Amino acid sequence: MPTLFDPIRLGELDLATRIVMAPLTRNRAPGQLPNALMAQYYAQRADPATGAALIVTEGTPVCPEGHGYLDTPGLHSDEQVASWRAVTDAVHARGAKIVAQLWHVGRISHVSLQPGGAAPVSSTARVAHSRTFTRDGFVPCSPPRALATAEVAGVVDAFRRAAGRALDAGFDGVEIHGANGYLIEQFLRDSINDRDDAYGGPVDHRTRFLREVMAAVAGEIGGGRTGLRLSPVTPVNDAGQDSGAQALYEAAVAQLAPLKLAYLHVVEGQTGGPRDLSAQGAPFDYAALRRRFPGAWIANNGYTRAMALDAVASGEADLVAFGKGFIANPDLGLRLRRDAPLNPLDTKTLYGGGAAGYVDYPTLAHATA
Repeated sequence: MPTLFDPIRLGELDLATRIVMAPLTRNRAPGQLPNALMAQYYAQRADPATGAALIVTEGTPVCPEGHGYLDTPGLHSDEQVASWRAVTDAVHARGAKIVAQLWHVGRISHVSLQPGGAAPVSSTARVAHSRTFTRDGFVPCSPPRALATAEVAGVVDAFRRAAGRALDAGFDGVEIHGANGYLIEQFLRDSINDRDDAYGGPVDHRTRFLREVMAAVAGEIGGGRTGLRLSPVTPVNDAGQDSGAQALYEAAVAQLAPLKLAYLHVVEGQTGGPRDLSAQGAPFDYAALRRRFPGAWIANNGYTRAMALDAVASGEADLVAFGKGFIANPDLGLRLRRDAPLNPLDTKTLYGGGAAGYVDYPTLAHATA
């Protein structure tokens, strides 16, 4: 049976282990540009012997309207492409692979973060009862406007262009962010999507935007360099449960099979919270969803060492993604191998700031010295 520390081929990518660094928004890209501090942060976690074999970047907006949090790096300008190159070069120098998580926040934004102070765009005009991060700290989201049917194609094309820019920037591929109540999920779930056009109503209509995005991206860079992240039942960002979540997500995944995507990255339960939401009326059969997907399966959300070892050994997952563990432990891979203790997480430095709580967490080697 495979182990967490064995190599695997993920679409077009050969990985040294099955340990993945999950996408983690850290708000340290002033001017929406990657920088040297970010390159150091990712490189610290990029050695497959001690860290991750595959790094998924923080959410990276595909267009100016896709930003919803202060100081998030984009992939919609030539300057951003050039700035990301320092990050990808640093990661490759350590022996890991890196993919850009392509993101559009939709209604999880604020007018102060939108071009010209415009309203955020979404599948709906209903405001999200959630908060986002601005120069004034965490503030309520602004009321959005619903995209006109004719505008949707432009957003799809923004994802396609960003995927091409990702390869220009040296990335090994991309992961499309279809989770956590952001734009793609705002189209998928009938708790949010109240449209009456070709993108709303029946399941086949609500999955259309996702299908078009994935087809456009796979057509641009190849399905073997394209992954997708989903979170079928998470309630974060005011994403109410779909009336038929199991059927919705199974249909969405089955429709993508012809694209031969590299992987599906699934958040089990509530992002950053409980893994089993059955008591909250949101059970989900992830094994049934997996049977619908022909590519590799990355499991995510609250995995301990023992859980990750068991998931890979049993075949329940091909790889496991770790989030908070990689924030506080740049050498998380080594700690997992040795069953070593983990550094505590400093929650005060998660969002914004500088080196503190970002690149100054000690490694096992440093602690021993």
